[in-house]
Amino acid sequence: MEKFGKSQSVRRVEDTRFLTGQGRYVDDIVPEGALRAYFLRSPVAHAVLKGIDVSAALEAPGVHAVITQADLEEAGLDARMTYTCAPNRDGTKGAAPKRPLLAEGRLRFVGEAVAMIVADTLEQAKDAAELVEIDYDDLPAHMEIGAGGEAIHPEAPDNRAYDYGMGDEAATDAAFKAAAKVVSLEVGDNRIIVNSMEPRGAFAEWDGDRMHLAFGGQGVWGMKKELARAYKVEAEKVRTTNPDVGGGFGMKGMAYPEYFVLPHAAKVLGRPVHWMSDRTEAMLSDNAGRDLVTLAELAFDADNRIVAYRSHTRSNLGAYNSQFGQMIQSFLFSRVLTGVYDIQTVYQRAEGFYTNTTQVDAYRGAGRPEAIYVLERVMDRAARELGVDPMELRRINFIKPEQFPYTTVAGESYDVGAFARVLGRAETSADVAGFAARREASAAEGKLRGLGVCYYIESILGQPHEDVKVEFVGDGALIYVGTQSNGQGHETVFRQFLADQTGIPAEKIEVVQGDSDRIASGGGTGGSRSVTTQTNVTLQAVAEMVGGFSAFLASEMGVAADEVTFDDERFRAEGSNLTPTMLEVAQMARDVGREDLLVWQATAKLPGRSYPNGCHVAEVEIDPETGHVACDRYTVVDDFGNLINPMLAEGQVHGGVAQGLGQALTEHVVYDGNGQLLTATFMDYGMPRADLIPKIGFETEPVPSTANPMGMKGCGEAGTVGALAAVSNAVQDALWERGIRQVDMPFTPMRVWSMLENDRIAAE
Repeated sequence: MEKFGKSQSVRRVEDTRFLTGQGRYVDDIVPEGALRAYFLRSPVAHAVLKGIDVSAALEAPGVHAVITQADLEEAGLDARMTYTCAPNRDGTKGAAPKRPLLAEGRLRFVGEAVAMIVADTLEQAKDAAELVEIDYDDLPAHMEIGAGGEAIHPEAPDNRAYDYGMGDEAATDAAFKAAAKVVSLEVGDNRIIVNSMEPRGAFAEWDGDRMHLAFGGQGVWGMKKELARAYKVEAEKVRTTNPDVGGGFGMKGMAYPEYFVLPHAAKVLGRPVHWMSDRTEAMLSDNAGRDLVTLAELAFDADNRIVAYRSHTRSNLGAYNSQFGQMIQSFLFSRVLTGVYDIQTVYQRAEGFYTNTTQVDAYRGAGRPEAIYVLERVMDRAARELGVDPMELRRINFIKPEQFPYTTVAGESYDVGAFARVLGRAETSADVAGFAARREASAAEGKLRGLGVCYYIESILGQPHEDVKVEFVGDGALIYVGTQSNGQGHETVFRQFLADQTGIPAEKIEVVQGDSDRIASGGGTGGSRSVTTQTNVTLQAVAEMVGGFSAFLASEMGVAADEVTFDDERFRAEGSNLTPTMLEVAQMARDVGREDLLVWQATAKLPGRSYPNGCHVAEVEIDPETGHVACDRYTVVDDFGNLINPMLAEGQVHGGVAQGLGQALTEHVVYDGNGQLLTATFMDYGMPRADLIPKIGFETEPVPSTANPMGMKGCGEAGTVGALAAVSNAVQDALWERGIRQVDMPFTPMRVWSMLENDRIAAE
């Protein structure tokens, strides 16, 4: 196997396992003899739940148990979901209604879990579910993202969950009154369903009084803590594991009701219990993403410099607070509210509302893509109204290199940046100068062509500290990590990084993840945190390892410990012929019984967050006869700082752009007025396909971060953050000449054709 070199594009080692069917996902590791669980879900969006009769279902063939919320309460569980509430503008906290694990008192969205049926087979469990009688009285469904309508929770009589504010409202209003020019735009951000390749699933089992839950997630420690709370036991009584996970994208980063109910059934029945969602069930019950509307306003002086920014967001939380739902479009949105622009007079207002729909929570970027989308759309509108080139308007307002470190109005401390340089490279790479000729060629064929740009920045979130353990076993090493791969290539990256730092051949390193028994603690995966936090703590472990091995070797070499050096390959000392590798030193220690030198653990906290940024340039071509939008060209120039594996970073960007294109062009969740999900299969929900995705040009213009010793910046979510506005601005550019001034995702053929047709009729 080739040696891993620093910043070398190395193919993913885990792909051989996945592509040959050797992946071990939840469904592949279910214990022998496990019973099957099926969740009966609410058929209506809003109703008073008067009673549940499970007697007939309990008598059905193969059925072992039918569990309701009352059973969980009777067993003594703290049978509710927990979550974080956003602060309100008046200093209070957002609404905090109880979210039961299974429906209690009311049914609040189609797909809410009402009861869990456990049987020998899935078919038997489904058949028995048909026999459960739910007695309910319908209530009107509240579907609007706004106040009013039938109250879903007594704690929020107007259905407003929170009313968040950030910035100086009075100073912002004053700046707008004094401005030379004000530009405003209302921007919709359509709801999507995450649709990870592997749906959610889990199984639970007990060993005596100790619980084990295996589930497809983005980390094990949050779930471990929540299970200990719900079951009122010490954390040591709970083991949680994540096997291979087929995609997470934020949706699998939190707890779900099913994961609490399975252990109860397994305990009562004395057998493992397994549940796996099917695709429609996932669409009905997985946390959705986005779903908000924002009015954005920019105030400019006479020189086209932004003097103030004001935004007002109304977001959909769904029927309940999900784990981070209240924080996504409020606090997390605020982290990059002003993007890469020098704006210090700001006011952000964000309101969240309950509706009778599935919960909304994190989706690739979690608040950051939404904020950048709004800002970059209104920047594009401002360029048109001010008569300035869109790229030039951005250059005028960029934070300049000499202003770093730069503290934003939200309190984020941008350490470095060269935004104009990155933009210039993107302008060249995308051949913006040649766009006019390409537009003329499209026009000659009766097509409309548009170019859109987005300059994004991300604030890397999540737990800033992380744990690692390196253990020497046999002729190799194990590295235990606190993050969790959902398909990003962690096994390759962490092997590669440890190999780079220690000289241990990469093929002799195994990455261990996703087991709360084998790893003391960890922050899981989310917010693009994994590589920066995990490599930071790995550096500390390697430093301690080098120090310990140097002290051990000193007597062997006949020198003082501080005379022993390590050059990432071998230990050396002046005057000694000994030049052992790290693995050879480990074997020497093992030979003399120094087991203490074979395991190294460390915990480290990042000194600061990193801020990846970059420029996306998209070109679209629209057929006005059909409304079909084709993304014809796509260029990305990113500043990710230093990279471990450029090829994997490029893959992350490609995936993120694909998800952004999906939301922009085809994906859209649709409910009817009664709260029934109309897009609950792939026949109805427009997933992006290969023919939708153009060749994506990817380059980096690195400005190493000063917030971590590696100079890295996270890259997992960046592709999605930049894609939404780049494509939308391109569509707006193409339609502008036809007099169309308001375009909102998704740009499906029907929607775009309707825009053009309505404009034609209005012109007549």
